[in-house]
Amino acid sequence: MSSHTLSVLVENKPGILARVAALFSRRGFNIESLAVGTTEHPDISRMTIVVNVAELPLEQVTKQLNKLINVLKIVELEQPASVQRELVLVKVRADAETRSQVLETVTLFRAKVVDVAPDAVTIEATGNRDKLDAFIKVLEPFGIKELVQSGMVAIGRGARSITDRSLRAIDRSA
Repeated sequence: MSSHTLSVLVENKPGILARVAALFSRRGFNIESLAVGTTEHPDISRMTIVVNVAELPLEQVTKQLNKLINVLKIVELEQPASVQRELVLVKVRADAETRSQVLETVTLFRAKVVDVAPDAVTIEATGNRDKLDAFIKVLEPFGIKELVQSGMVAIGRGARSITDRSLRAIDRSA
């Protein structure tokens, strides 16, 4: 089994997220990451789904996804041909003694302090999974008070857009 990142364009309609997630659930696949948001076209949403499955079952799920009425397009985004990022917000203990070390770590990882309190700082970092895991590991000795991580978002490299044809498909069906 290997990790696959799918970019699924769907009509921006209620219930489509539940139908897509249910399709993976019925097959017994665990979705590792799921991020959903509207695209540059308000009628289209993009789901970025990371799932760990073998090739053949993934192909079967992709075919079933294509049968859902609100699914417009499915593209597998492979690592070298796409830009993939996650976001993490970390609240770290940072008293007078350790604050400068925490801020050095923030600079080293090109992260950003987004909130400061007398005994803690909240840091925002973006990057691939390996970078964020390393960042969290370096912050652990300071004391992580709270952590929240987004799902992966991904987009293909280059000038081509997968939403262009999908928008024309919506225009024809309206």
